[in-house]
Amino acid sequence: MSVLIFVDQAEGQIKKSSYEVLTYGAALAAQLGTQAQALVLGTVKDDLSTLGKYGISKVFTINNTSLDHLDAQVYARAIADAATITQATVIVISHNQTGKAVAGRVAARLKAGLVTGAIALPDTTNGFVVKKSVFSGKAYANVSIKSTVKIISLNPNSFHTKTVDGTASIEALPVNVDASKVKTVAVNKVSGEVPLTEAEIVVSGGRGLKGPENWGMIEDLAHVLHAATACSRPVADAHWRPHHEHVGQTGVQIAPNLYFAIGISGAIQHLAGVNRSKVIVVINKDPEAPFFKAADYGIVGDAFEVVPQLTAEIKKLKGL
Repeated sequence: MSVLIFVDQAEGQIKKSSYEVLTYGAALAAQLGTQAQALVLGTVKDDLSTLGKYGISKVFTINNTSLDHLDAQVYARAIADAATITQATVIVISHNQTGKAVAGRVAARLKAGLVTGAIALPDTTNGFVVKKSVFSGKAYANVSIKSTVKIISLNPNSFHTKTVDGTASIEALPVNVDASKVKTVAVNKVSGEVPLTEAEIVVSGGRGLKGPENWGMIEDLAHVLHAATACSRPVADAHWRPHHEHVGQTGVQIAPNLYFAIGISGAIQHLAGVNRSKVIVVINKDPEAPFFKAADYGIVGDAFEVVPQLTAEIKKLKGL
């Protein structure tokens, strides 16, 4: 019996969300009185033994080039086989794009109960009950898992990363990997300082910017904060910004520590994609903008006056 934590990686580097999952899995293992072990698929450049500082005793690897790029069916079988070999009774996965693609498939293979979008450690005082967000973050549900094998996918940025002194041992697993049926014909990389889904801070703009020619001040603020840039759906639909920057219910759903909404009214569809942000700052000249009801901090003012001043003050604070 153990807790097996799937470590997601891209281009040989471990994703930020995986460190949160490792911390969560280690805490869960301690709660259950068992070991926390990690699983890494594909070729990884990072030193895997350092994952021990997140409370992991052992890292299992399946080093096969077929796993260097995501194929949900291939990943699911590899994870399920690894769980069977290691006799894991709980599997923890990040609720990111990879997790959403593979968690259900792994659950089907193992006949395991699955809770997606968990936000806290399970309550094990009377069974195994997992708290998750529902209705786009407007409510919470407590879900009981009664199967022998249990799978949890953790909402990004919902569990604080912690480190301890420790080094993990590395062990290769004898798992047969299926050949991928997915053929990559082209790779178009998104440029930018910080990937949107991994960003701690996001600066987002809406129609209040009036046009793409005014986006420079959004980029300037993001640059000094080392933040990612984003936009509302009307901005993407008008081709002011690329669609991969669209955040909201129908775009990318994010959970940064700090989210700036500049010139965005705050339609419910947009709020559904960003309401898991730890702190929301709204800048809008309309005091009746719905976004102010969800804001932790709000500035009623013209973005063309407020944002440049804010950027200048942050530069002074940082000595730039």
